Amino acid sequence: MTDNAKWGMELMPFPELVNQPDARLLLKLAAESIDQFFLTGRELKLDLSKLPDRLCQQGAAFVTLTLNGQLRGCIGHLEAIQALVQDVIENARLAAFNDPRFAPLTKKEFNEITISISILSASKPMQFTSEQDLLSQIRPGIDGLILEEGGYRGTFLPSVWESLPEPGEFLHHLKQKAGLHETYWSDSVQVSRYTTQHIE
Repeated sequence: MTDNAKWGMELMPFPELVNQPDARLLLKLAAESIDQFFLTGRELKLDLSKLPDRLCQQGAAFVTLTLNGQLRGCIGHLEAIQALVQDVIENARLAAFNDPRFAPLTKKEFNEITISISILSASKPMQFTSEQDLLSQIRPGIDGLILEEGGYRGTFLPSVWESLPEPGEFLHHLKQKAGLHETYWSDSVQVSRYTTQHIE
């Protein structure tokens, strides 16, 4: 884990950005949340009155764990349902121990992982007339997308552009993540987008 912060481009309504000291505090608390669960099997308890006001406002975040450059866990919320700092420490613990794609994190791995946090803006529905029209509106490297169709739903954070840099490829993999075939399309497909402030 480093003290560096990377700030994503912001082109949509977004809560006040977290400054660098608060970003470092969020990363520290995310690590403490995981460590606390190793030590006690319990959640980290916070006194919000002693934390910066910005971190106590409602916010939505994803916490991503990587090990040797490979994904090791990622959990988050798309909507703000609790204080941002509470969302971060809860999702850090869940990413480490409850991501169904991975075995629970080991103590050895904990000493080697990188923790990153993506703080989400409010999502905004996109208007499009076809898949091609949608693709023409997507902003590579900027947009996170939420795709919904019937009971299917999936999201990709903007950081996924690093591994899927082409809009068509990005959308096809997002459809697969949602449980649809990559070539699936219908007029009832709904897509929303959001941006993130990314810190690691």
